[in-house]
Amino acid sequence: MKILLATDGSSFSQAAVRELLHRPWPANTEVRVISVAHPSPLLQDPLLIVAACHYDSLREERKRAEQDTAAAAGEITKQSPELQVTTEILEGPPKKRIVEEAERWHADLILMGSHGRGAVERFLLGSVAQAVVQHAPCSVEVVRSA
Repeated sequence: MKILLATDGSSFSQAAVRELLHRPWPANTEVRVISVAHPSPLLQDPLLIVAACHYDSLREERKRAEQDTAAAAGEITKQSPELQVTTEILEGPPKKRIVEEAERWHADLILMGSHGRGAVERFLLGSVAQAVVQHAPCSVEVVRSA
C-alpha cells in the first residue's frame, strides 16, 4: 500500500500522523511524507522588490517544509519501523501539488489534517482538504483534530 501523508507542521497535520500510527498497515506499506512550500504570490513589479520578497518567502517556506517532513517522518520511523518512509518537498499551490503527487506516485491513500475552518474562511481562503478530496485520484482521509 502507498500512503501519501501531507503535512504543514500544524496540530492538524500532527493528528494525521497520530492516526497513521494507530493503525495496522499491510506488510511493505510505503509512506511518502510531503509538504508543499507555497510562497507569497509573485506580482508584476517593475522594480523587482516584490520578486526579492517572493524568493525570500520561498526559501523560508522550503525550510519550514523540510522541518515539517523531517519531524513527521522521524516520528513515523521511530514508532512504526516496519513502514517504509520517504519525504518530498514540493513547491506551488498545495491543493494542486498534493493531487499531482498522488497521481505521479500512484498513491492508494492520501492522509491529511483539516484545519476545520468555517464557511466564510473556506470561501475566502479555500480549503486544501476539500479540493484534494474533490480531485484526488485515490481515496482521501481527512483527519480532524480534537
